[in-house]
Amino acid sequence: MSLRARVLLAAGLSLALIAAAVVYILVAGHRAATPAVASAAVDASPGERLLFRSTAPGSYGRVATVSRGGGAGPRTVSALSCDRVYAAGGAAICLRPDGPLATYQLAVLDTHLGVKDTYPLVGVPNRARVSPSGHVLAWTVFVTGDSYNGGKFSTRVGMLNTATGTTVDTLETFAATLDGKPYRSVDLNFWGVTFVDDQHFYATMSTAGRRYLIYGDVAARTVRTLAGNVECPSLSPSQRKIVFKEAVGGDPARGWRLTVLDLATMTRTHLAETRSVDDQAAWFDDNTVMYAVRQAPKKSDVWFVPADGSGRPSILIPDAESPAALWN
Repeated sequence: MSLRARVLLAAGLSLALIAAAVVYILVAGHRAATPAVASAAVDASPGERLLFRSTAPGSYGRVATVSRGGGAGPRTVSALSCDRVYAAGGAAICLRPDGPLATYQLAVLDTHLGVKDTYPLVGVPNRARVSPSGHVLAWTVFVTGDSYNGGKFSTRVGMLNTATGTTVDTLETFAATLDGKPYRSVDLNFWGVTFVDDQHFYATMSTAGRRYLIYGDVAARTVRTLAGNVECPSLSPSQRKIVFKEAVGGDPARGWRLTVLDLATMTRTHLAETRSVDDQAAWFDDNTVMYAVRQAPKKSDVWFVPADGSGRPSILIPDAESPAALWN
């Protein structure tokens, strides 16, 4: 990786130190009290398995896998701890604390979760995705200190192409089109990338108190809005649908409803999960959505539900979050 790429990824790190310190102390304190567990080699290559972050006692924060049909059965737990994890195309991304200064880092992982390289992150980890080829990693972090936001949290997206070494340190420099017209504003925020391929993606853009689904082109450095009231999109394996969290009544303070958008017709289908789900859902297969439901600050389970609005939610993996289907 070039020096310029590393500098871009590290730029503005001081903005997140205060906020990251609080989160790190809480997480580190919990891990210190968690009994050690035996580790094993975890295979993140394509196959009939689910990758996830464990929230079980004794393995809290560790990356693990279970078989496709046995989410509640035996799990293989690695020695690697992450705050957020995802895998696709035989590659994985891990967002985690980095040393005593309460900063954070991106770890590039191989198929057995070996750390190939690390880069400092500009903020507190929130979302992570990998392109279908496994070449491009994307992350969302919370940052502080943006002048337009009065020092409160805002979000920032970065990308790293491990095949070419190119980086995107923020989407805020991309040319934006809103409702078909060029748009510029100092309050733009982006989060929740989901990839079409190594050059194209969907994500959320917010401005003036509204949130939009956007389609982005890395090479052209452009984003354009497609629909309103869409947060944390996730593209289906067939690339025909997107699952996302829709703010109830357009107001996030009222919670979110998991919803599927048909990209051909732009019709929306509310899923049978009626609880407020604050997560970037993933796809179990092209007809089923999976997502984490948090029961307590350090307790969550992964649930799944049909993507057509039928059925009812069921637990897929107990004591888990941040799932990825390795067969997609």
